Amino acid sequence: MFSRIDAGAALAACRQRRAVLWAVAGVAALGILVALEIAARRYGQPGPITDQLSGLLFAPKPGPLYGGLALMMVVLTWRQRFIAAGAAVGIDAVFVLVRWAVGAETADGRFFGNGALWVMLGCAVVAVTRRTGPERTLLLKGVGLGLLLVAGRKTGDTWLLITAKSRPAVLDQYVATADHALGNPSWLMGRIVDATDPIGPHVLHLVYAQLAVAAVVVALYQLRDVAAERRFPRHHLVRTFLVIGLLGPAIYMIFPVVGPVFAYGPGASGTGGVQWAVADLWPDAPPALGTPHSMPYDGITPRNCMPSLHTAWATAIFIHSRRAPRILRFAGTFWLVATLSATLGFGYHYGADLVAGVVFALTVEAALRSFDRGWDRAGIQLACYGVTVFAALLVSYRYLPTQLAGHPWLFGPLLVLAMVSVIYGYVRTTELWEPATAPAQQPEPQLEPA
Repeated sequence: MFSRIDAGAALAACRQRRAVLWAVAGVAALGILVALEIAARRYGQPGPITDQLSGLLFAPKPGPLYGGLALMMVVLTWRQRFIAAGAAVGIDAVFVLVRWAVGAETADGRFFGNGALWVMLGCAVVAVTRRTGPERTLLLKGVGLGLLLVAGRKTGDTWLLITAKSRPAVLDQYVATADHALGNPSWLMGRIVDATDPIGPHVLHLVYAQLAVAAVVVALYQLRDVAAERRFPRHHLVRTFLVIGLLGPAIYMIFPVVGPVFAYGPGASGTGGVQWAVADLWPDAPPALGTPHSMPYDGITPRNCMPSLHTAWATAIFIHSRRAPRILRFAGTFWLVATLSATLGFGYHYGADLVAGVVFALTVEAALRSFDRGWDRAGIQLACYGVTVFAALLVSYRYLPTQLAGHPWLFGPLLVLAMVSVIYGYVRTTELWEPATAPAQQPEPQLEPA
């Protein structure tokens, strides 16, 4: 009897701690959004809260909103999903007709998307007014998951604006010098991509731009049983994606880098230019070795290279697709390889960015999984080791680039070995966490009757 009382008390305490944790996380997220809103308005731009609210009336980007709606619908039954999707499409049709009737102009690719946001907010109202207990909590978690995906995109855009406005000088020369130890892979991959024009660049552009779509597909597979089991799994891809997107821009502020196509080329996507570059070298000729120093750059191009978050997100997709069906495992591998090729081949990143991005992703993933397990010794050691290696990479890129470039046959393998050691530690530790599969019992032989 006493054991049952103790177990019930422990379960209640665990639920209370989780409720407190969710409340703290919600307050922290709201505080970050408000701070980013204030910072964006200081630079004369709308912040993430304003962008989110404008999606109720003005034409937004449809991709993130419908991706968020798809994630929210994992908590609904099939009948409720059809109703929600039909309502979103119907609301969008009304908005499109009204804009057409009044002759309102919209940006390219922004014809619909309001319906998805209205349906998510409507489900939140239903959860508060028509649901109780665990059903209310589950529906609110689904709505929160969908809105977090949209808010993460808006928050990321605001972060990029802040990096461009608040960091007038960039450290590209340091990273480009350190990249000599890795053989200047961006310059090599850039020439390969140019040689495969037009097919190669078209495919890589598609993969690079649709990384969030691949993440939503893998996440929907992981969350496919939420409606039946009425609970979310302990760990899934969306959590890792959001944490990577939250922590990564903070590193951008510490280590602002624009990328080789900007610092050593004509720029891309309407920003940068040869007038801001050290020289117009990318991808034809790597920069000569010299003493690196910080350099001014325009106030528009995001300082979003160190670490490569596209690499980190693609690594997370690869990790979370390992237990999926074969087609998703193949897609996860393809997306990782294609994303690495695109980040280098388009001149958006140096090789050093990719090494840091892999370590960053594995460290975040290890920390989240350790948190779910209760921070055992192996998890703490792995997370601390990942943080140490990541910090050592940043310090070496900033303060030892000439030494790295001067001895490439020594420091190049060491940089790769540091990344591989984190990969090995992650694989070894997570294998210990996985439950061992018990061998199937064989039936005992029966004696035949005489």
